[in-house]
Amino acid sequence: MSYQVLARKWRPRTFREMVGQAHVLKALINALDSQRLHHAYLFTGTRGVGKTTIARIIAKCLNCETGISSTPCGQCSVCREIDEGRFVDLIEVDAASRTKVEDTRELLDNVQYAPTRGRYKVYLIDEVHMLSTHSFNALLKTLEEPPPHVKFLLATTDPQKLPVTILSRCLQFSLKNMPPERVVEHLTHVLNAESVPFEEDALWLLGRAADGSMRDAMSLTDQAIAFGEGRVLAADVRAMLGTLDHGQVYGALHALIEGDARAMLEAIRQLAEQGPDWNGLLAEMLNVLHRVAVAQALPEAVDNGQGDRDKVLALAQALPAEDVQFYYQMGLIGRRDLPLAPDPRSGFEMVLLRMLAFRPGDAESAPRSPLKDLGISKATADSSNNPVAGAAVAAPASVAAVPVAAPAPAPVAAAPVAPAVVAAPVVAAPVAPVPPPASINAVSAAPVAAEPPIDLPWEAPKAVVDTAPQPAVVPELSVVAEPAAVAESVAPVAAPEPAPQAEVASAEPAVVPAAVPAAAVAATEESDDDEPPAGEYDYYEADAESYDYDFSSADTPVAAEPEVLPAVQPATGLAAEWLDLFPRLGISGLTGSIGANCTLVAVDGDTWFLHLDPAQGALFNATQQRRLNDALSQYHGRSLKLEIELRKPEQETPAQAAARKRADRQRSAEASIHNDPLVQQMIQQFAAVIRDDSIEPVDIPS
Repeated sequence: MSYQVLARKWRPRTFREMVGQAHVLKALINALDSQRLHHAYLFTGTRGVGKTTIARIIAKCLNCETGISSTPCGQCSVCREIDEGRFVDLIEVDAASRTKVEDTRELLDNVQYAPTRGRYKVYLIDEVHMLSTHSFNALLKTLEEPPPHVKFLLATTDPQKLPVTILSRCLQFSLKNMPPERVVEHLTHVLNAESVPFEEDALWLLGRAADGSMRDAMSLTDQAIAFGEGRVLAADVRAMLGTLDHGQVYGALHALIEGDARAMLEAIRQLAEQGPDWNGLLAEMLNVLHRVAVAQALPEAVDNGQGDRDKVLALAQALPAEDVQFYYQMGLIGRRDLPLAPDPRSGFEMVLLRMLAFRPGDAESAPRSPLKDLGISKATADSSNNPVAGAAVAAPASVAAVPVAAPAPAPVAAAPVAPAVVAAPVVAAPVAPVPPPASINAVSAAPVAAEPPIDLPWEAPKAVVDTAPQPAVVPELSVVAEPAAVAESVAPVAAPEPAPQAEVASAEPAVVPAAVPAAAVAATEESDDDEPPAGEYDYYEADAESYDYDFSSADTPVAAEPEVLPAVQPATGLAAEWLDLFPRLGISGLTGSIGANCTLVAVDGDTWFLHLDPAQGALFNATQQRRLNDALSQYHGRSLKLEIELRKPEQETPAQAAARKRADRQRSAEASIHNDPLVQQMIQQFAAVIRDDSIEPVDIPS
């Protein structure tokens, strides 16, 4: 006897042997047991999910010699003939080969005759969507009102091509695709019954390759048995299907996570020797990242279908959730752009190199290569590149700055540090050590020389010179510095040459104090986050003196003030020191947003206590707290511990200070427009209207 393939040998012969499709079987079994039979059934679904098999089982249920029921005996002559495909009253029609209307009319000419042996004459029309329009029209009347002894069973993989007139005359059942878990379960049963040795990983490969079709899975299993000489092994199935070893995929992924470009390119070279499908390889990496994300959300939901569950769980613990999402999104974009690459391999390499280049900046293993200086201020968490952080690494010593007389007038720069601090060039004066303050050590440490400003991540709009009035007397500030820094600060510092002061329109004139402490100057110049770096700008700076008008003569009322943050107390004490310290940590992204919405409330040794605005609670997690703690410890050069509590800050946070400064600048800009005589003239002569939402502050280069 010739060999019978597994797909035919293990074709279900009863409803109980069916795998899956419980939603269809329940309706059919109840209809057969209660004798509520429709005259036309339509089964839809992809290939190999059981459409024709269910139709043949229904034919047996209707014609079994034991009677109409959902459990045919399978032993009578009718059941055996149907299983063997030679029952005379089961007419199977291949609509793909008999599409003409003449074929359909010939078929319907015999409908009126009674069945030869069975109770019903069953017409099984497979791939019914292939019939022509005339064939459907010829079938309509008979399909709607067939003789009592006729049943129509239609099967199709594309129900959208069927006319609605056909669909309305049938009971439609949509069969689902087979999930890999169900395919593996059925293949395990079949191979155990066939006494074929197998590996579970090989069955998962076959289940995924079947793509929802049980017949395809059985055919691939037949091929795998022949390929493996009677065994189904994972290595043989992988070679047969042309899929890659997961170990190599993990090698490239681990090199990417560790930031090792050399190892990553070497892994890609080894993959290239096998001639892989680069698009499929990238899809496999995305599949791994998806499973990692699932493991982070629900570890028990990760299956061991590929034998890599332990690796997935290890990656889930090592990678932050936001990094997994970043890599996944970058891979999706890379798959979209892969056809545009010069060749698939270079496109795949570029995707991984792009992932490597845009890794989170605060990762310890992130590659840092020196770039060409373009004259742009750069924020960094590396203390070696930050003179502010470098000045506070060792144990601090406290000194007091003595105010001295200021020379010629100079530009006034605003800084979000201690209240009422105004920068002005000074001549160094001798300093005398004093006992350290009771507040935080090394919070206000800063060198005397001015440094490039640090861009705050939460303050997107450009800054202008602060024109708010300042008090005539500035209190002395205590500065913590190194003993070596104290000795250097005693040396005289040459005052810079006076520069012309940039004029800014304002409702009130700015007041510049005659004397300010040297330490306040240094802290202010370093913390001037609103001042952009020097650069080449191609725009014309209008001179206010060129217009012959008086700003104070405008009689147009000032527009309504923009909405600001809820009122809080001005930052004093530890909160003010946090305002001064935070911009120097050089953190950005989510961590920067968390730190910007915190305020310092207490310090106990090396433990700092902060309050975080509860509105930011959704962004706050252990990873963000660790990164903020690491940046603070790196800045001070010693291990510190942060305790962050979700509580509404009672004093101003860095984010609120930045918002307040933006609001002040916006009000100043709007007032300048409203008070402009030319604007007033256009309003009077042309009935012009000022749109306050179109007014933006303009920075004035120094």
